[in-house]
Amino acid sequence: MTTSDLLAQAHEAFRGQAWRAAYADFRAADDRSDLDASDLEMYARSAYLVGEDDRCVALLERAYHRRLADDEGERAAETAFWLAFNLFNRGEEARGGGWLARVEHHLTEQGPDCAVRGLLLVAGALRALNQGDAAAALDVFTQAHAIGDQCGDPELVALGGLGIGQARIALGDVEEGLSRLDAVMVAVTAGEVSPIVAGIVYCAVIVACHETYHLRRAAEWTKALSQWCDGQPDLVPFRGQCLVHRAQILQLNGAWEDAMDQVHLAVRRFAERPGQPAIGMAFYEQAELHRLRGEYAAAEHAYQRSTQSGHETQPGLALLRLAQGRLDAAQAGIRRALDESRTADRPRLLAAHVEIALAAGDVDGARRAADDLAKVAAARDVVALRALSAQASGAVLLAEGEPRKALDELRRSWGMWRELDAPFHCARVRALQARACRDLGDNDAAQMELAAAADLFRQLRAEPELARMEGPGSRAGPTGPGGLTAREVQVLRVVASGKTNRAVAEDLFLSEKTVARHVSNIFAKLNISSRSAATAYAYEHDLM
Repeated sequence: MTTSDLLAQAHEAFRGQAWRAAYADFRAADDRSDLDASDLEMYARSAYLVGEDDRCVALLERAYHRRLADDEGERAAETAFWLAFNLFNRGEEARGGGWLARVEHHLTEQGPDCAVRGLLLVAGALRALNQGDAAAALDVFTQAHAIGDQCGDPELVALGGLGIGQARIALGDVEEGLSRLDAVMVAVTAGEVSPIVAGIVYCAVIVACHETYHLRRAAEWTKALSQWCDGQPDLVPFRGQCLVHRAQILQLNGAWEDAMDQVHLAVRRFAERPGQPAIGMAFYEQAELHRLRGEYAAAEHAYQRSTQSGHETQPGLALLRLAQGRLDAAQAGIRRALDESRTADRPRLLAAHVEIALAAGDVDGARRAADDLAKVAAARDVVALRALSAQASGAVLLAEGEPRKALDELRRSWGMWRELDAPFHCARVRALQARACRDLGDNDAAQMELAAAADLFRQLRAEPELARMEGPGSRAGPTGPGGLTAREVQVLRVVASGKTNRAVAEDLFLSEKTVARHVSNIFAKLNISSRSAATAYAYEHDLM
């Protein structure tokens, strides 16, 4: 096969987004003869998209020098920009900065509104945004977006629009910011930009949705990102972030096993490309899933790895310490995180602070945190934030001896979590509703709320929550007939259906030893000595 044939084949594969085939054909052609600048740039993009970062950088350097030799200053500057972008992505700040300086040098001879000048503005605006100067960043992103419009450059328009949306969110204009991001996503999903820019935009928009608690929007764009990635089997970049975002949505929706599978796969993908900052987020999600299932040693290890990757581990780590009974550590961790929190993190931290303060008996501290969270929720009017705030307020009102007011807040919270298809949050709220009903003297309603919560926790295998509901001194809810806990009632129902302890354990996701303990407690509380007597009791008290 001739070099021309190989290049024609490479171009066809590139157009078809068959990145690995394109990369192989460009490589074979390059081994036979020197490629021109355009082919080198396509070869470099193919290399990037199959995860060959070092080769991508080397190819862009070659393309840059080829552009210079061909007296194509503006095109050389554009190549230098993407070279700098790749280096910054790898954490090579000094080297990337050096290439940006070359871009500026080339632009002294170009017109004031060339597209490359817009890309350089984007780089400067990103620096301003990362340094906390969102107002300056907004101004510069707007300039870049205008240049993209003038030049008819869809990628510059997309990057400028993305920056405008991010800056507006940082300035507190969340709805306008998200609206701008939605507009950018229309261009991305329509295939108007390259895969590299599309991946950047997808990930940035989904992060913005999560940070602003627009969870339904996050789920919608995560689904789109997943489909986009799945349509390009050879794609390596963005797949890790895609998997983490997918895991976050799956966790919210109660598909914890699937979420853990996605996180494990994300960690493996990130490990194939060392230095990826998003790996810290993957380890944090892994830790959260372990914590929720009571796998505390595994959670501890994952939080440590998240910290080593530079990711904040609060509020998850503080909640782990609370579950471990290390109340002082939980309080210290959540206070430290709140003292230095970003706006995006604050609602989750405040909700955790309420839980930890109540566990410590600090009702006044919990009230202050709940009030702060209510102010945030009122300012943003987002379903997830309102649900989180109402749940926190309900828990505090219970501690303050106001069960009627608490129940009103908790009913609102449960409705919103249900709207978001968030079963774990629904279950926690129902356990609180059980306490409110009990305090109001309605033990029947309390028992039903508690049983509903236990059913959800059991389906999720959220063993720590089940243990909390039926542990010594638990305030989670009332007892059933004969002083049985909610879990003992569940065990009694299955026993009364004629099943062995092993079958009961399988049905309720418990160990056989735990079931035996529950059966022994049931017999003691009901003053009976046989399974047939237990069955009779269950039918007499309408438990079947």
